[in-house]
Amino acid sequence: MAQIFPKWTNSLPPLLAGGFLFLLTAVTLGFWYYGSPKYTDVGYRPAQPIPYSHKLHAGDLGIDCRYCHTGVERSFEANVPPTQTCMNCHKLILPESEKLLPVRESFASGRPIQWVRVSKVPDFAYFNHAPHVRAGVGCASCHGNVADMEIVQLVEPMSMGWCLDCHRNPDMHLRPVSEITNMKWMPPADQQQFAARVKQEKGLNPPQDCSGCHR
Repeated sequence: MAQIFPKWTNSLPPLLAGGFLFLLTAVTLGFWYYGSPKYTDVGYRPAQPIPYSHKLHAGDLGIDCRYCHTGVERSFEANVPPTQTCMNCHKLILPESEKLLPVRESFASGRPIQWVRVSKVPDFAYFNHAPHVRAGVGCASCHGNVADMEIVQLVEPMSMGWCLDCHRNPDMHLRPVSEITNMKWMPPADQQQFAARVKQEKGLNPPQDCSGCHR
């Protein structure tokens, strides 16, 4: 009896199976790599209700981060400054500026300005600013050089892998507490020795187990 299909068709099933597995692997790796926060979140720069320039305030004028983000040394969050903080200066500086009209209206009405949050750790993860600041992790390590940003954007993925990389080897992120808000600080030549001394003096042992961040 004559064969219905030619002999070369016998190689089709393994070729199709291999192609399917290759395609499935490529799609999975593609989503795993390009679907990560490094590609989906980094660069996020939302428009704010008021054109506030960190470059002007933190950079050119040299206002310390903690003047506005007052809770960063003692609380979980750095906190968004209330309108009163803005008006401490702008009662006298540019009090008639059209751009600052929403600030004056907020101050008069008591309704807070609806700032759009840029950096946010997921709700299922536990994060506390205070111990990081006390350990000597500078603002720029997580938020980048904000003093050069006209509009603040996300510069780090804030992912679990990114956090763990630092917890496993925090040496290059540790600095004197007096330099926490210094955006131009660079690790010195003896950074490794400095970090070793800080970790010993402060008993730093960043958690790497699940319960450290998921409680």
